[in-house]
Amino acid sequence: MKVMPAVATASMIRRGIGDDHICTLIFDRPESGANIFDAATLDELNEHLDFVENDASLRGLIVASAKKSIFVAGADLKTLLQQAQGSGMRAFIAKGQQAFNRLAGLKIPSVAAIHGASAGGGYEVALACDYRVATDDPATRIGLPETTLGLIPAWGGCTRLPRVIGAEKAAEVILKGKLYSAQEALKLGLIDEISPRDQLFDRARKKLTEGKRPSLGASRPPLPGQGEARGVAGGEGKTRGNAAPSRALEIINRTSSISPDESFRMELDAIVELGKTESTQNLIRNFFLAEKYKKGGSQTPPEKVIHAAVIGAGVMGSGIAQWLSSRGVTVILRDIAREQIDRGLANIEKIYGDAVKRGLMTEEKAKEGRARICGSTAPMELRDVRFVIEAASEKLSIKKEVFRELAMEAGPKTIIATNTSALPVSELADVTVSPEHVIGLHFFNPVSRMKLVEVVIAKETSEETREGSLAFVRQIGKLPVIVRDSPGFLVNRVLFPYLLDAAELFEAGLEPGKIDDALVQWGMPMGPLRLIDEIGVDIAVDIGNTLEKAYGRRDHVPAVLLWLRDGQLLGRKTGAGFYKYEGKRQTPNESLVEWRKSARHSERSEAESRNPVAKSKSDSAGSLDSARNTRRRDRRRGDGLGHRAMVKLSWRYSDPARHRARTDRSRFGEHRKNLRRRGQARLDDRGKGKRRSRPDLWLDRSHGVARCAVRDRSRIGKVEHQERSFSRAGDGSGAENHHRHKHFGASSQRARGRDGLARARHRAAFF
Repeated sequence: MKVMPAVATASMIRRGIGDDHICTLIFDRPESGANIFDAATLDELNEHLDFVENDASLRGLIVASAKKSIFVAGADLKTLLQQAQGSGMRAFIAKGQQAFNRLAGLKIPSVAAIHGASAGGGYEVALACDYRVATDDPATRIGLPETTLGLIPAWGGCTRLPRVIGAEKAAEVILKGKLYSAQEALKLGLIDEISPRDQLFDRARKKLTEGKRPSLGASRPPLPGQGEARGVAGGEGKTRGNAAPSRALEIINRTSSISPDESFRMELDAIVELGKTESTQNLIRNFFLAEKYKKGGSQTPPEKVIHAAVIGAGVMGSGIAQWLSSRGVTVILRDIAREQIDRGLANIEKIYGDAVKRGLMTEEKAKEGRARICGSTAPMELRDVRFVIEAASEKLSIKKEVFRELAMEAGPKTIIATNTSALPVSELADVTVSPEHVIGLHFFNPVSRMKLVEVVIAKETSEETREGSLAFVRQIGKLPVIVRDSPGFLVNRVLFPYLLDAAELFEAGLEPGKIDDALVQWGMPMGPLRLIDEIGVDIAVDIGNTLEKAYGRRDHVPAVLLWLRDGQLLGRKTGAGFYKYEGKRQTPNESLVEWRKSARHSERSEAESRNPVAKSKSDSAGSLDSARNTRRRDRRRGDGLGHRAMVKLSWRYSDPARHRARTDRSRFGEHRKNLRRRGQARLDDRGKGKRRSRPDLWLDRSHGVARCAVRDRSRIGKVEHQERSFSRAGDGSGAENHHRHKHFGASSQRARGRDGLARARHRAAFF
């Protein structure tokens, strides 16, 4: 096709007209690898549409991109975040709706020629076209991920997509927020045709010959699956605390019974309301953090790792080996016993099998990955191996012995990494001849699903080792978080007080299901007791002991975990822990109830055991001093592993008590100074093993009422400002109430005595 010079010059979009009277709009943002929609781009799009509408000679329009791997990445999230905090968001979204509606309303047919990522607004502009043709290139990924950021597709996504593919499929695409390959997109109906890259424009021009499609308001026969959508199975737990999926589902279900204009107004109102919420703003910030870590900051091109070794074929070792092999790395999997190797290889086979079943990879790719793993019980030459990852038992003495052997077998440039979750990396480095080549790479279980990796910098770790490790973690598709070498590092330092607290709540009389359901309802991806089962009770005890040794009895391992470990009830890997596991079935472990009846109740104070989330948040502030792990943004990224992303991360405030006093002085009134003193005392006591007063809980003794003042009161549902009176039924004595509250939270016999289980029920009510 001969392309004539553009009639109008534009910095974001190039326009050309061929001798076949087909107009092309090519998105090509200057000095950027990606196309995005900001206000300037939308203005330019409107200018081009003015031209197209006024040129009667045009026979069709093709919308495409000049970028190598991106069609259009969507709206400018930085601008959107700023506007959400101000007042410009409504005007920006309305401008986008107007431009896309003009594109959809053209009298000539239009086609989106998609190559590369077409996400969010980038797919909504394609939806506004009559047809969509995409390349079969791996870079082509199509979808509407807005709900994962706390937003909805408001440039016509919730209105047009149900009319194109039906409400049920549209709900699946929008609520999952997944980006699909071209083959998956074709199957779902997101695109009309797949084309080789070099034939994309020819296929697009051919599609234009089919003419204009009916407008959104036109009467058409119902599509299959056009009935009311009910959401996505299995996605409910992931979206608690994020209102976007429910708002999107509401529009999807109503759009077929209202006019497109009404549906667009619903989209506009919903996204403006969602944009103002703290949860949405935090999800967007988390997205920026993840993107930053994917790119890295080093200017030196990383050396690609081809060969690696994993020492230890247990759950973590085999999981790491599987992940590396799936990313093109040849792996030596070594252990001292053949039975361990066989179990490890069986676990790898299972992970690959599950990935194929879930459609994450083809059987051919899985077969290639399996072939990259070599299991061995004998020492092997490691001089040509770039990375050796130790994943042996979480015992310092065992790991030291392994490191002594590895130091003799490794080459001069080999980086020796430990997957320890809490042990000091510097002590392991000290037993080697080249401590500068030792680093911590703490993967999380299950490795195939958890993206975070803690990169632990020991005292003698060299800059070359550090940069090489960061590049390696990014090469295998994980997100690295740099932390310094301190007990528990970053994530476990925050996570384990929460887990241990939940175990103590069980000892106090609450059922595992109630504890886990409460925290999942609050927004956690998994309940704390189930998470202990997934981690492994033995590992949880080892980490807890390490933290207790470093920080004192505030991280004391509850007796129930010791009993489970001694009875080899280690969680999912042994078939029983807090729950019993039979295949995918999960049931309560009745033997725990019997143990609890015979065991004494927890001696932990009432105030401390009220809210495991708040204790975790309180302890996360403690990790700022004890770990001083690394840069502030790294700590925020690490917090995202366990805490739901929708909640403002605890790292944003080193002293929650002071923050609450600043932002809600009228609520606290005369208690403000008291809270500040208690918050400072807590900060001063960090790392000294002292029990700290909880600034999250304060008592109004004059009324005999305990009030829970939670920092973000909107996020724990029924906990919001709930007032629980601990006065005895029928006893209104102010003196008695004052006396009871004077001893509230103490470890005295009276506080643990006759109504301990009743207080446990009060604790449950706080969820």
